[in-house]
Amino acid sequence: MKKNKSLLLALAVLAAQFAMTTPLAAAPKPLKIGVFIPGVSEGSPNYENLIKGAQRFAKDNPGTDIKVFEAGYNQAEWQEKLTSFVATGNYDYVITSNPSLPDLINVTGKLFPKQKFICLDGSFAGNPNLYTVLYNQIEQGYVTGYLAGMLSTSKMPGTNADKKVGMIIGQHYPAMDKLIIPGFEKGLKAVDPAFQVDVRVLGNWFDATKAAELARSMIEAGVDVILPICGSGSQGVIKAAQEAGTYLVFFDNDEYARAPGTILGCTILKQEELAYNCLKQAAQGKLPFGKADVVGIKEGYVEFLDTNPNYLVKVPVAIRNKLAAAIRDIKSGKIVLPVPQI
Repeated sequence: MKKNKSLLLALAVLAAQFAMTTPLAAAPKPLKIGVFIPGVSEGSPNYENLIKGAQRFAKDNPGTDIKVFEAGYNQAEWQEKLTSFVATGNYDYVITSNPSLPDLINVTGKLFPKQKFICLDGSFAGNPNLYTVLYNQIEQGYVTGYLAGMLSTSKMPGTNADKKVGMIIGQHYPAMDKLIIPGFEKGLKAVDPAFQVDVRVLGNWFDATKAAELARSMIEAGVDVILPICGSGSQGVIKAAQEAGTYLVFFDNDEYARAPGTILGCTILKQEELAYNCLKQAAQGKLPFGKADVVGIKEGYVEFLDTNPNYLVKVPVAIRNKLAAAIRDIKSGKIVLPVPQI
């Protein structure tokens, strides 16, 4: 017994000596995250949710510092402002979101070869300091268009037999022209090949008065369902649809509460979740810089919000069942859509 006690005492002394002579593992370095907004966040769900994702990461990782910079609506200034933002040298990672940003990052990145960038809603492979994730907005457009077509051909008040639906967009850009509009048209024509899409361009992302005028003109021409993708200008589209008793479907964010009974569908991008997960992987050294990924319905980052009471009460059950079946068919591969490329 005495021998055992002596052995235990000796081991304890050795452990104490080892602890004193061996340095403790360094604590994880607090990260500094720069959030570059190419525009303004207010009224832009993707930018608002990008910021929320970064802030949630910071909350879960004490010591992380978040700096948000809004570059404004003048796209001609984005390159210079991105370069100035990075030139401070303050950020371990700069995270942003816009299909045009990878090209700007490739220019700025040459001046600052150690800076790491994460770009959501964009695509570029081969830059070792840039990771991009492109949403499958063909799927997003298809689901939204399929619902719009079924609403338009229904017997609901405010619909007509013209087989015309509308889109009011802020501007043309590659993802809009190559992914969103084609996907929306495919969904419509899956309901009836005779459908036509009336696309009107606002020319900015904020003019609600002009957006309302465009919407009224569409409605007078026979459009009974509109998809607005025009930032804060969408408030004008809502007003016009409410006045006329027609309907809206929305992209990117849960907008049902903005106009109950008028907004009948929202197909969202889970930007907050994606931003959070990308920063988490970057902090763990697991984010594959240099790669360009695509995420959609199957991966859980494109989702139709089908449990909102406004949707359940207002949209007929037959339409809801058909839309749910289409989403299942996309997940299973029964409905095959083109691979997104911009």
